[in-house]
Amino acid sequence: MKEWIYGRNTVKEIIGRREVYEVVILNGTNNGDIISLCRKNNINFRMSEKKEFQKIAGNARHQGVAAQIEGYDYTPLGDILMGIPEGKMPLLVMLDGLEDPHNLGAILRTCDAIGADGVIIGKHRSVSLSATVAKVSTGAINYVPVAQVTNLSRTIKDLQAKGYWAVACENEDAKDYRAQDYNMPLVVVIGSEGKGISRLVKQSCDFNVVLPMTGHVTSLNASVATGIILYEIYNSRHPL
Repeated sequence: MKEWIYGRNTVKEIIGRREVYEVVILNGTNNGDIISLCRKNNINFRMSEKKEFQKIAGNARHQGVAAQIEGYDYTPLGDILMGIPEGKMPLLVMLDGLEDPHNLGAILRTCDAIGADGVIIGKHRSVSLSATVAKVSTGAINYVPVAQVTNLSRTIKDLQAKGYWAVACENEDAKDYRAQDYNMPLVVVIGSEGKGISRLVKQSCDFNVVLPMTGHVTSLNASVATGIILYEIYNSRHPL
């Protein structure tokens, strides 16, 4: 299914990596580099006046560039596991009920930055890959594979049978995230923005970690919490 994506970085990252049907550029914007990329890769492009462009981009933060592509594909979890380089300590991120595409985009960006091997989301009551996710990820959606599974708790058990340990970002019966050893094949489980991790998924995890909170708010944004934990894992695995 075709869809539109927007923004300079998002479009530049997609050219040469996925099929692009058309690029539309708003007249009067400084996007000569996009035009050069289109010509180099034999991609159809056209200039557009503001009224026409707004029909395509709406209220999106487009920076004067839009591209029509085939919708984003998911990667089978088995393919993600097989693609992990030999000798690398595996690291997966599982998102349980995450609904905000901005959070998913930001998480993909962090996963790419620290070298996570993939992200797992559920098929139901969960955010999916979209143009908004692509925009927020600033191109990371093209590098971090995402698997969509029917049952998260069963997926955790399958991964555990393959030697993975599941760590939940969860307050109950948890230790400080800085005190945990992360030098093992890991799947980090992050809950939804409002309800956290569901009961069955929580019960499937091996241990819980918590981010200490000394201020007045009781929780962090899901993508912020994920970023903190992932960089602690990176620090644990790659100490100075």
